[in-house]
Amino acid sequence: MPQQRKDISVCELCNREVSFVTKHHLLPKQEGGKHTETVGLCQPCHSTIHLTFSNQELARSFRTIQDLQKAEALQKYLNWIKNKNIDKIKNRRSGRR
Repeated sequence: MPQQRKDISVCELCNREVSFVTKHHLLPKQEGGKHTETVGLCQPCHSTIHLTFSNQELARSFRTIQDLQKAEALQKYLNWIKNKNIDKIKNRRSGRR
């Protein structure tokens, strides 16, 4: 019987197996979502979402994981990340907000 790996999580956005996930509030905390539904995202996906969309955009247009998976602005990233074996990426927030 194959040995199962412990401490493996699955990112709900990119569906990759990763060593850890972080909680993403589908309604951003700053928009009133402190006690609302969260989803588990790998750090690269979580960071990329917040670099791509403002909290106002997330609250208005991306309130489900399916909305995020279909987001035009994330398609290139999701296609790129799906076969990568990485848990962390370094990216910087732009000054656009």
